[in-house]
Amino acid sequence: MNFNSILIGSEDPKSLADYYTKLFGEPGWNDGGYTGWLIGTGGVTVGPHDQVKGKNPQPGRIIWNIESADVKADFERFKAAGATVVQDPYAPEGAPMGSIATFSDPDGNYFQLMSPIEP
Repeated sequence: MNFNSILIGSEDPKSLADYYTKLFGEPGWNDGGYTGWLIGTGGVTVGPHDQVKGKNPQPGRIIWNIESADVKADFERFKAAGATVVQDPYAPEGAPMGSIATFSDPDGNYFQLMSPIEP
């Protein structure tokens, strides 16, 4: 198996598309209200969903991650582009050489930059 993509449903997908465009650049596709970016080998798409209303009341339930060789530099780039910071870069317990930074999108969904995980 191979993880393919994530779809972030929204009552206001245009707001999410505008937000993520500031962070990831022009989308790779934009069709029928769905906008998406390829990040590495995985896709992130935002679009309308009839079961989603308002902001996410539990943003920590699902957190999607973006692997970054330089979390601090990408953190600063995202922050300068207008990303909403939840947690500045920090070293997770048990992995002092790694780094994680957490952000929130306009719907309150969390996503993170993470150092590569070494097996």
